[in-house]
Amino acid sequence: MSFTAVDRIPGIVAGLRYSFAHGVTWPEQWRREQLTRLRDVLIERGSDFERALFADLGKSGTEAQLTEIGFLVSEIDHALQNLARWMRPRRVGLPLALQPAAGRIIPEPLGVALVIAPWNYPLMLALSPVIGAIAAGNAVVIKPSELAPETAGLIARIIPDALDTRAVAVIEGGVEETTALLSERFDHIFYTGNGKVGRIVAHAAADTLTPVTLELGGKSPAYVDESVPLTEVAKRLAWGKFMNAGQTCVAPDYVLGTAAVLGRLAPLLADAVHELYGSAPRDNPDFGRVVNRAQFDRLVGYLSDGAAVVGGGYDADSLHMDPTVLTGVPRDSRVMQEEIFGPILPLIDVADLDDALDWVNAGEKPLAAYVFSDDSAVRRRWERETSSGALGFGVPVMHLTAPELPFGGVGESGMGAYHGELSFRVFSHDKAVLSKPLRPDTLAATVMPPFTAAKDGLVRKWLRKLL
Repeated sequence: MSFTAVDRIPGIVAGLRYSFAHGVTWPEQWRREQLTRLRDVLIERGSDFERALFADLGKSGTEAQLTEIGFLVSEIDHALQNLARWMRPRRVGLPLALQPAAGRIIPEPLGVALVIAPWNYPLMLALSPVIGAIAAGNAVVIKPSELAPETAGLIARIIPDALDTRAVAVIEGGVEETTALLSERFDHIFYTGNGKVGRIVAHAAADTLTPVTLELGGKSPAYVDESVPLTEVAKRLAWGKFMNAGQTCVAPDYVLGTAAVLGRLAPLLADAVHELYGSAPRDNPDFGRVVNRAQFDRLVGYLSDGAAVVGGGYDADSLHMDPTVLTGVPRDSRVMQEEIFGPILPLIDVADLDDALDWVNAGEKPLAAYVFSDDSAVRRRWERETSSGALGFGVPVMHLTAPELPFGGVGESGMGAYHGELSFRVFSHDKAVLSKPLRPDTLAATVMPPFTAAKDGLVRKWLRKLL
């Protein structure tokens, strides 16, 4: 992976701004062409992306298609199908006092956007925001993660060949290059990653009053009660947790339940792990690996915080860690202090539903929460009494696949949301347009001085209607 020279970055950004200012990205046809080319290259070079994702994360070809390549193709198809409607000005009603007049909202592109991607889904999370940026008519800089070097390098080689280099650029690099990018003026910054770097991005954006979308993370809880079939619950939890070796921002981070429920659930989770990945996950091509040694060492340090009912094995040379379920985990243990982001699932005893809700509400707002209960009263309490980026009943993770559901966090887990039409809106400015004819001059007769008794009466009557 070769990094972009830092001294080239100002010129690259200036070139994109010049292209935007001269209307390159505005036409609907340009947007459609770019999205179609991106779709084509994802399909045509799909096997290359599969190999890169395997090299970076040990991700199987099937999982790469499901969670990254195919996901992006589906998003592009949705954007192409709906682009004309999204771009269309929207008429709005106006108060009687303004008549005759007409009001419209016109979506216009913001300008030049910066997309900074993480390493865990290095293709999907690099290009998914770009779909929205292009659909909205922006120029865009893509900064893929240097911690997934094969995928980043492939993006850097393929995207300039596929898309219009006047308006789309890829910057390769690490901290120095990202810092240089953040010193440039952008019209929107879209960052996916952790809260520590998110604060750095927000601080840099504040200097130029640049709007930001921060897609962060947190400890997403799952709650299970006795009203549901636990065998099915165990399989869905194991699937949602251990895909991508647990390195998923919306993976269930831990499971809450009474001692009785968790006592029944724990062996079923072990069965589910064996069903999904066999008795030797290290040799299973469907199970990925930890991204690097630093992350691996951090995860190994958590294993002593509980007793493994399944898993617990690891191999430093291959960065492999078995899908692991821990019981007997104290609430104040290290594994419960930060987002795990790996293949370890702690089970946490709670006294009852109140205890579970109190525990979740005492912490930062998570990116997602998952509830496995057929009790409608339990579901209502999770809806009304907790705050999270998303709430899933009966299934983890899958809300990401619904293009019209917003994906984003709240509080510590992020700000802003995207996917589907929201992606278009994130990178657009809704311009208010009011058109009022000069004749008849109703303004002079109502709101302009001199204020006669008749005008005063009209104003007061109008205000009473508003209030």
